[in-house]
Formats: sequence, structure tokens, C-alpha cells
Amino acid sequence: MQNIPKMKVGIVAVSRDCFPESLSVNRRKALVEAYEKKYGKGDIYECPVCIVESEIQMKEAVADLEKEGCNALCVYLGNFGPEISETMLAKEFSERNNAPVMFCAAAEENIAVLADSRGDAYCGMLNASYNLKLRGVKAYIPEYPVGDAEECADMIHGFLPIARAVYALKRLKLISFGPRPTNFLACNAPIQQLYNLGVEIEENSELDLFEAFHKHDNDARIPAVVADMEKELGAGNKKPEILAKLAQYELTLLDWIEAHKGSREYVCVAGKCWPAFQTQFGFVPCYVNSRLTGRGIPVSCEVDIYGALSEFIGTVVSEDAVTLLDINNTVPKELYNSDIAGKYNYRLTDTFMGFHCGNTCSGKICNPTMKYQKIMARSLPVEVTNGTLEGDIVPGQITFFRLQSTADSHLRAYVAQGEVLPVHTHSFGSIGIFAIPEMKRFYRHVLIEGNFPHHGAVAFGHFGKELFEVFKYLGAESIGFNRPAGMLYKTENPFEA
Repeated sequence: MQNIPKMKVGIVAVSRDCFPESLSVNRRKALVEAYEKKYGKGDIYECPVCIVESEIQMKEAVADLEKEGCNALCVYLGNFGPEISETMLAKEFSERNNAPVMFCAAAEENIAVLADSRGDAYCGMLNASYNLKLRGVKAYIPEYPVGDAEECADMIHGFLPIARAVYALKRLKLISFGPRPTNFLACNAPIQQLYNLGVEIEENSELDLFEAFHKHDNDARIPAVVADMEKELGAGNKKPEILAKLAQYELTLLDWIEAHKGSREYVCVAGKCWPAFQTQFGFVPCYVNSRLTGRGIPVSCEVDIYGALSEFIGTVVSEDAVTLLDINNTVPKELYNSDIAGKYNYRLTDTFMGFHCGNTCSGKICNPTMKYQKIMARSLPVEVTNGTLEGDIVPGQITFFRLQSTADSHLRAYVAQGEVLPVHTHSFGSIGIFAIPEMKRFYRHVLIEGNFPHHGAVAFGHFGKELFEVFKYLGAESIGFNRPAGMLYKTENPFEA
């Protein structure tokens, strides 16, 4: 996967001056040893500066972290810790490097330490959190941030996907080609929250894209891309006559990304795909979108800016391909009764079909087939609707999620874990039968009540914990999730049967 940052977390131990500095230093060394034993080297750096209530040492630690190329910070309370200099460190490092920060603290190891070498970091973490708030510093603090060396090592490793997302968003350019299709207000995208998140956006017209596409007529690289597409599709290549145009379009997007990345390191795209796209370009872009997304460069459909942003977050968190799907249609009772009931522990209302025209990458589809787009072909010649990738989505664990700005620029999110069932959909497009516990209530009291659009990002695996923490760090005002039975939503009728 490309387009994903590699994180190096600098670990800085801190010590209160009325505690022995060696207590924090030795605990830091044990933490690093535990991490490298379990997760290997490369993700972390042990800063030799232990900050003992000193702003000068804080500066020395920041300089050392920067010299060593650290792009994330773990402030480790080996004892109570100096609440001023340790939070100054977090502020200085995060602001200078536009980088994420976490805090964790040492637990007492055994009975013997209680007599003379107690660290009291359990107490110090409270003062650290208070001071972070005073300074307006955002930091990731694990659900239970106090532990022994092995437990703190796990916390730091769990910080990596969160750090990747926060770090990458600060260096992301979101490129759009619009405007969104008419009668499609669901993907309304106020851009203020993008700037608030540190994301740069470049908005272009569909005509700009059309011009760039024609500048790639007869591009010498087209045959090589066609050959790569043929290899990927194999027997699923049902429209070989369109591959040259699709290859030309892929090169157009990749060249645009390279030429317009500017000062940013990472890119995602919100693309146009209808209504004029098919008749003017002569194909649909779904398969190309799927190929780029499969490499780590998400390309959303229908100029869905926050859909592309959500896909990018899912990509850097999971370090895997994601997709964007409509929360689309119910599963017929006939299909539920024949293939799901009694075989899987889900009610009918826990299930639904996630669908899009054909933007899911081939690696996440069973028997992918490149053909024409059936819905568009109802009103257009089939030959201008070629280029969609179809097939049932691979079964397994998934996380459905989205980060969205409301029309009045409030940032909201949702996360729900579930699975794609190994059940044939009997339908078309990139599609799967999804099962999410208590989906009926989640659908009503999060998706509808929260005014979320019909597009949801899908990560292949359970990443709810990481995504929830990312959305917290980013400042989402609310984060919906599929609450278990008995845990009512704010708007849920308690008298509902």
C-alpha cells in the first residue's frame, strides 16, 4: 500500500524532582525492551533525555526527537511526573511538528516498591490531563493509561494507527472534480471542517478533468496499463474494448495527483461519475477508482468529499484497501429465511445490502467481473456505461464508518462493527450482505437522526476501537455506534415494543 505514513514514536520519560530520576529512566528502558521484544524495532525511539521539571530539558528532548525523525510522541510518566514541563513538551512537539501525542504511565511493579520506590504515576496522570486541558493540547490517552512495561508497550502499539491517521490528515490534499450531480444534496460538503482538520482541498470542474484526459490521448504508457488491467481481471475481463480508455483515465488521475500534490504528502480524490461523465468520456470510472483505492489512494464516487476523507482515514488506520458503499437495500425475507436464518445469529433487521456501482477493488470481491453499469444502461447506450467492477464482496469482519460535516459545519462521525456474510447476493454491482448487531436501531437513531448521507466507508476488519479514538482526537462532536440492546439512544422511544 502506498500513500500511508510510517510512524516513529519518540518515547520521553518524565520525572518529578522529589522522586529519583532513575525510577523513570529504568522503567522507560523496561518499556522499550518489552516493546521491541513483542513488536520489533523501527516503530519507536527511546529518547535519552529524562525531563525532571525542566523547561530546558523539555527543549533538549524536542530537539533530540526531531533529530531522530520522530513524527509522534509518547510522554511516559515513570513516576508522578512534572505536570508543567511534560505538558509543555506535548504542546511544543505537536505544534512544531504538526504531530500526534499520547500519554501513558507506569504501574507499580510489586510489593517491594511500595516501601521506598513507589512512583505514584496513577496520581500524576490526573494532573497531566488537567494541564493538557489548560494548555489546549490534544493528546491520545488510552482507556486505562496505567500499566506495567508490557501493558504500556501494547498501548503504544495501539497508538500507531491513530497516530497515522492524525498525522496523515495534517498532510492531506483532497482533490475533487465536481460539482456533485444534480438532485444529489446527500453529499453536500461544507469545506470549513476540512480546514479545521488541517486538510487542504483543491476543487476542480469536470471540464478540467475532461481537458486533462484528452491531453493523454495516445499516451505511450497506455499499453502497459492495459496489460496490467488484463492481468488483474483475468477471466473477469468482459469489456476488453474499453480498457485503453480506462487506462488513459487512470494515467490522467495519477498525473494530476502528482502535478497537484503541491506541499502535501498524501492525496485522496472525490470524483465525478455521472450524469454527463459517461456520454462525454465514453465509459464509467468505477474500475479505475477501484484500482487506485486498492493501492491506498481512495477515490470516492459522486464527488463525495467526506466519503473520500473517510476512506482515507480507514486506509491509514487499517493499512489496507477500503471501499465506499451505499447503505442500500434490505435483504428480502425469502433470502433471509433460506440462507441466513438458523445459520447466523442475526435477525432480518440486523442485515442489509451494501452496494455501489463497481468501485470496490478486485482484491475485496469474489470473482470480480468488469462489465457495464446496469442502472445507467437503463437510460443510456450500454457502450458508454462500460467500466464497472462487479461481484459479491468477500465475507469477513468489517467496520462501517463515516466522518461528516453537517450543513452548518458541525463534525460528526459514526462507527459500527459487523461482518459481510458468506451469502450470495443474487444482485449486481460491488455488493455484499452486511450484518451489524442492532442495525435496525442504529439505522434509525444514528444514521437517520444524525442526518448522515447514504454513503458509508467500509474497512475490512474490526477497527472500531481505533476509528473511535481517531474521531475523538479530531474533535468530532458526536460519535454514533450500534448500541447493544437495553442501551437506549437519546431519541429512542422506551415504550417501543
